[in-house]
Amino acid sequence: MPHHEHDIPRHTVDQIERANKSGRTPILFIHGLWLLPSSWDRWAALAEEEGYVALTPGWPDDPETVDEANEHPEVFAGKTVGQVADHYHEIIEALDRKPALIGHSFGGLLAQILAGRGLSAATVAVDAAPFRGVLPLPVSALRVASVVIANPANWWRAVPLTFDQFRYGFANAVTEEEAKELFAAFAVPAPGAPLFQAATANVNPWTEAKVDIENPERGPLLIISGERDNTVPRAITEAEFKRQQHNPGITEFTEIPGRGHSLTIDHGWSDVAAISFNFIRRFTA
Repeated sequence: MPHHEHDIPRHTVDQIERANKSGRTPILFIHGLWLLPSSWDRWAALAEEEGYVALTPGWPDDPETVDEANEHPEVFAGKTVGQVADHYHEIIEALDRKPALIGHSFGGLLAQILAGRGLSAATVAVDAAPFRGVLPLPVSALRVASVVIANPANWWRAVPLTFDQFRYGFANAVTEEEAKELFAAFAVPAPGAPLFQAATANVNPWTEAKVDIENPERGPLLIISGERDNTVPRAITEAEFKRQQHNPGITEFTEIPGRGHSLTIDHGWSDVAAISFNFIRRFTA
């Protein structure tokens, strides 16, 4: 059992118990930076309609609502990749059946870390943050990360995005009007630490931002890339795909035309969900 300082919150315990009683294949959704578990609500509802049981646990100490998150940004501060991965590890160990994992952005990195620990029946990583061994550093990705990593003190802070930063990093491929709606509905502060960890992964042999790409228990993996993503451009997701092809398991790559980093929450979310569930259905009962 991984070391953890945070107990699993009650609503997550309820989701685990419900999943175990259902006898259905669980799909566990993992959000990334600047979003909350509620960003998966529509996906979770669709997963249930398709016969899965959905779990949307947060990172440790995630607030329930966007308003609460913006009022108390300090609750996000100081969370590291390893700490969050261990938190999800503990949740997965409480499930009776191995879940499928779907993660977005840093959630996509976490999903690959957990799959590398042999904890996933099938994994979908959407515009996943880079891990050790992924070398490309496109200018647009650096511009997004610099919101945090330009100031070393942000390691221990929670950092919000301005609307303009959100527009560039998430909502560059939707209308201004939709960008404003998404910002109001979903954007919350995020811990700075994971961005520093991803940025330094290739120079730190002890980094927590690393994935066991060779474990034969990893299971099938689909990497999804949004063609117009500024935060995690195709150069990064393609490099992840190439690294993950060292695994004996099935590894696939799909690019979704015309979509940015908001592809899991914007008007086209259901297209991405359909691709994800179709992949999972091939490998789960």
